[in-house]
Amino acid sequence: MNINFARYILVATFFIAGLQLKAAQVDTIEVFSASMGKKIKTVVISPDAKGKPVPTLYLLHGYSGNYSNWVNKVPYIKTLVDRYNYMVVCPDGGYGSWYWDVEGDKNNQYETFVGKELVAHVESHYNVCQNRESRAITGLSMGGHGAFYIGIRNQDVYGALGSTAGGVDFRPFPNSWEIIERLGTYAEHKEAWDSHVVMEMLHQIKPNSLKLFVDCGTDDFFYTVNQKLHEKMTYLNIPHTFVSMPGKHNWDYWSQSIQLQMAFFDQFFRN
Repeated sequence: MNINFARYILVATFFIAGLQLKAAQVDTIEVFSASMGKKIKTVVISPDAKGKPVPTLYLLHGYSGNYSNWVNKVPYIKTLVDRYNYMVVCPDGGYGSWYWDVEGDKNNQYETFVGKELVAHVESHYNVCQNRESRAITGLSMGGHGAFYIGIRNQDVYGALGSTAGGVDFRPFPNSWEIIERLGTYAEHKEAWDSHVVMEMLHQIKPNSLKLFVDCGTDDFFYTVNQKLHEKMTYLNIPHTFVSMPGKHNWDYWSQSIQLQMAFFDQFFRN
């Protein structure tokens, strides 16, 4: 872990503990997606900002999850929203979309929805800042992959990306999570798989354009690919923060890691 960031987390933790609790507002809304021709449920967690525009963190769920996972599984996130004073938006990403636009599939255009349509809706209906320095995106597992995938392909929209226990390279798992249904088999469609996996997209990151945070539990089945992502970003001289802690691929770990993630994005927004 970066030493300066670790000190920041420690200071932020004491700051949070010393403040009186507020009441974050939680709304479940439906956002129309023109690309998919349907409404997508989304949870919006708003701080008590007293009229001042706030930054926005888009927070994605994992495979087989939905828009309500984060606020239901980690209710403490409402306290973090108030303390850090930025909005958290949790869209539904489908059962196993991997947050791609799938050619020819009207029901799976989630890159367009999250990266464009949802941002436009939030910024036209809520009092939030409207520049890339005030937008970040992160997520868990499939959502960690989705955050990096969408963020790298939309660097004009987001200034910071995160991933917790992200499926940043799913090629070691060629028969899992319905990826075959979207890309075909790895053996027959290697080029398609390579073009859709975060591990092979790092060369697209513009120098010093994004703040990046990656974490993963050491007992997680995705730990090895996250460690390799860290090593590859280091080799390519891509600045980033990488954190590994004891933990498995479960909510016990994610409820801890979200505290590190949100502290990191608070630091980014303040800077």
